[in-house]
Amino acid sequence: MSKPLTDQEKRKQISVRGLAGVENVADLKTNFNRHLHFTLVKDRNVATKRDYYFALAHTVRDHLVGRWIRTQQHYYEKDPKRVYYLSLEFYMGRTLQNTMVNLALENACDEAIYQVKTYLQIFQDGGTGTCFLDSMATLGLAAYGYGIRYEFGIFNQKIVNGWQAEEADDWLRYGNPWEKARPEYMRPVHFYGRVEHHPDGVKWVDTQVVLALPYDTPVPGYRNNIVNTMRLWSAKAPCEFHLKDFNVGGYIQAVLDKNLAENISRVLYPNDNFFEGKELRLKQEYFVVAATLQDIIRRFKASKFGSTEVVRMDLTTLPDKVAIQLNDTHPAMAIPELMRILVDDEKLSWDTAWDITVRTCAYTNHTVLPEALERWPIDLFQNLLPRHLEIIYEINRRHLERITALYPGDYDRLRRMSLIEECGQKKINMAHLCIVGSHAVNGVAQIHSDIIKDTVFKDFYEVDPQKFQNKTNGITPRRWLVMCNPGLAEVIAERIGEDYIRDLSQLKNLLKFVDDDALIRDIAKVKQENKLKFAVHLEEQYKVKINPNSMFDVQVKRIHEYKRQLLNCLHIITLYNRIKKEPNKAWTPRTIMIGGKAAPGYHTAKMIIKLITAIGEVVNNDSVVGDRLKVIYLENYRVTLAEKVIPASDLSEQISTAGTEASGTGNMKFMLNGALTIGTMDGANVEMAEEAGEENLFIFGMRVKDVEALDQKGYDAMEYYNRIPELKQVMDQISGGFFSPGEPDLFKDIVKMLMHHDRFKVFADYEDYIKCQEKVSALYKVCITKNMKWFKTYLTLIGGKHSVLHYMHHQVRSFLLCCQSGNLRVSQV
Repeated sequence: MSKPLTDQEKRKQISVRGLAGVENVADLKTNFNRHLHFTLVKDRNVATKRDYYFALAHTVRDHLVGRWIRTQQHYYEKDPKRVYYLSLEFYMGRTLQNTMVNLALENACDEAIYQVKTYLQIFQDGGTGTCFLDSMATLGLAAYGYGIRYEFGIFNQKIVNGWQAEEADDWLRYGNPWEKARPEYMRPVHFYGRVEHHPDGVKWVDTQVVLALPYDTPVPGYRNNIVNTMRLWSAKAPCEFHLKDFNVGGYIQAVLDKNLAENISRVLYPNDNFFEGKELRLKQEYFVVAATLQDIIRRFKASKFGSTEVVRMDLTTLPDKVAIQLNDTHPAMAIPELMRILVDDEKLSWDTAWDITVRTCAYTNHTVLPEALERWPIDLFQNLLPRHLEIIYEINRRHLERITALYPGDYDRLRRMSLIEECGQKKINMAHLCIVGSHAVNGVAQIHSDIIKDTVFKDFYEVDPQKFQNKTNGITPRRWLVMCNPGLAEVIAERIGEDYIRDLSQLKNLLKFVDDDALIRDIAKVKQENKLKFAVHLEEQYKVKINPNSMFDVQVKRIHEYKRQLLNCLHIITLYNRIKKEPNKAWTPRTIMIGGKAAPGYHTAKMIIKLITAIGEVVNNDSVVGDRLKVIYLENYRVTLAEKVIPASDLSEQISTAGTEASGTGNMKFMLNGALTIGTMDGANVEMAEEAGEENLFIFGMRVKDVEALDQKGYDAMEYYNRIPELKQVMDQISGGFFSPGEPDLFKDIVKMLMHHDRFKVFADYEDYIKCQEKVSALYKVCITKNMKWFKTYLTLIGGKHSVLHYMHHQVRSFLLCCQSGNLRVSQV
């Protein structure tokens, strides 16, 4: 095993991370010092590492500004169709390093920082965005991301005595060097009030107004001089203090009310796949939609025709120039809000407005779990958004008239397809609203898209089959290979060149090297270096010393019952029991790492975290087991931690119950970085297996049809418990307090759930999962001691028919979210 490169060797190394001439280094040093002195007002006597980071961020940002302005000028001149991607949450991770990679500045920045003697670790800055925005910028699409600028992002997770504790993520405490406030584009957003109907139209009056202040963040494409925009809205109260109120003491209350108004953009609701109808959440959803649509209409009207600057008034051409993609149901209010603008403000007829709306909007569904689908109470709508409730009622009336004409007398179908659910408390089904009000509906993996057509939205598919399609999710190779695993990126580039960074289908060229021992050794060497680095990180962070030659078995994702971290726990305990029973056997050493956040109100998910940490406490301190098995809970899993653990992983766990995982991009990130997958035929695993061959994945468990058959038969967990001795032993240990000796009943809720009301059928897949894990251990032992079949399998996977993202559909109608940049997703428009 060769020793890691020194910093100086790294700086000299020519790599795919980017080439920058020596002349740039001097400019970077000058600009770095300028920002340290004049932007931050510091010198090196008092500057902190954070100051150095901000100075470097501003220096790199300078290289974006000219490109950013020129890109927007180009869009104005050419007037292309623009893509607007609406989402209530974006995650991006480290903006600085990603920007340096995309601008080919990373090596030059390293050298400049070294020369000014302030070489620093790149801060794990917050920042928001997704692979989608990176992909669209790299493809040169005129695209915009719209969301909310939350003052507090997803919470920071602390593990205290094995329990999750939440801490506020005050990511804006020190400012954000990447964003630019745009107060000149502030927009009013209305709530509450009442509706007046007049002969000349409808008016929504007596509303409460909250202002939406936009902050723009640049999104650079990969070395193509394109810089797109992500615009995030922050809620501000109007500063209208009346002298009369001030004189009678109303000023203080006015200030307090101002704070209430600004709560709209205060905090991000954690996604736990369980819908809660909170008024603040509905306010957030309408807030981002109302501000964004005003912005879209403004930009549409201000577009340039040829060489003549005019105000475009013909809104019937809106679908020719605007594509609005609804990321899940959270921005579903875009449909009634666009109708309100077109009918009430622009005075178009209902039919014309509806045609424009449907042709403009498209909807991506992200879940098949019924409890995750948004259903808003009518009473809440009536109070908060009365005009929109009227519009939704009218949409539903016309929709049901159409269904009645197609299926006369089928009242049960009318009930199932209505936008308004009448059973119990009347509610609006937002998924139904999205389907009716969009021209395209897609799932995010083929199996998921098939499920929504066959079950969840079957009635709608039968009426409008042309609407339904699939766009398998994807990832960007810039962040998830070039940036987080530069060693592997270089090994690949040395064999096939760098074109794969823009077009992952080029990875098929690696197939010719599948028997090249030199390449296999290079990949193995990179993997081992990544494992050594992460082992050091674990020892520093968790005070646990692990065997870097052990298999790194990793499951990182949100903690949720359907993700089946509990199945992983059953395997850990089974393996522990086997080692204890036969301590002298030559076991394949494993370090099992599980990470993810549980939504603050999700009791079962929090108990799962406690169980994992309790198991780890026993296993890690058992001298008989030693370093043959370790269990680590990765605290505060996030993008920046993913960038460390994924390149070091040997085995990726994607073990959800078949038919419950919409897609899962984590499996792609792991595979791209040299980890093999153990998983069910669920989500994108299905397509991975189809393209690369099941023999190149460790597939186990029930298929969707098996799950459906078991549902019809009736799932009886006790049958498995009584039939499988090892499973019985494991469950008896959990229920008997073996892992919680001070509190024997601590895990009774988990035991009760698994034994009596487990919707996700953990026991049904236990036996096959254990057998599959035995195959994993056997292959890993052979690979490490003899040849490198593990890495040959990896080459087969990423060089498969359509490369690592394997589904390179070049469906490029109006909405070209294509695969070349590693991101194949979202509905075509």
